[in-house]
Amino acid sequence: MKWLTAPLQVDLIDRYSASILPIVRECVEHTVKYLFIITLSIALFATWLLWSGHFDDPFLIALGVGACVISVALSRRMKIVDEEGAPAHLGLRPFTSYAPWLIKEIVQSNMEVTRIILSPKMPLQRSMIRVSANQQTELGRVILANSITLTPGTVTVRVEGNSILVHALSFEGAAEDLSGEMDRRVCALEK
Repeated sequence: MKWLTAPLQVDLIDRYSASILPIVRECVEHTVKYLFIITLSIALFATWLLWSGHFDDPFLIALGVGACVISVALSRRMKIVDEEGAPAHLGLRPFTSYAPWLIKEIVQSNMEVTRIILSPKMPLQRSMIRVSANQQTELGRVILANSITLTPGTVTVRVEGNSILVHALSFEGAAEDLSGEMDRRVCALEK
C-alpha cells in the first residue's frame, strides 16, 4: 500500500520545495547582505575609534558613529557593500594568522628597501615579474595583489586571470613574492 502513496508524497515535496525555495533564498540573501552591512559598520567604527583616539568624549564618539552611518548608507545606496568591501565570511582568520605574518613581511621589506636606498651604490635591479595567483575567488586575488603592494619595494601593476604582474625594486625582494608563501597563505584564508 505504501507504494501507492509514494509518488503522491514526492509530488507534494516537489511542489512544496518549489514554492518555498525562492522565499528561503531571498531570506538568505537579505541575511548575508545585512551581515556585510553590520561587519562594515563595525570595521569602520573600530578604525575611526582607533585612529581618532577619542575614547572618553561622548560628543566626538557620536560624531564618529554618525560619520560611519553616513558612509555605510552611501555605500549601500551605491550598491558596493559586498564580500569584497566587508569580508565577513573570512571570519577572524585574517587577523589571527595572516595579518601578523604580513606585518612581519612588511617590516622585513622595509629593512631591505632602506638598506638598498642607503647603500652608496644603490643596487637597484628593477624588474617586472609575473606571480601566479592560485586563489579560487576574486577576493582572494585582490587580497594577494594588495598584500604584494603593501610590502615595500613591490607594486602590483596588473591582475590578469591567475597571474599578477609585479614591479619590483630588487630581484631579491621579488623572489619572496615568487616563492609562493604569500600565495599559499592567502589560499588558506579562503578555506
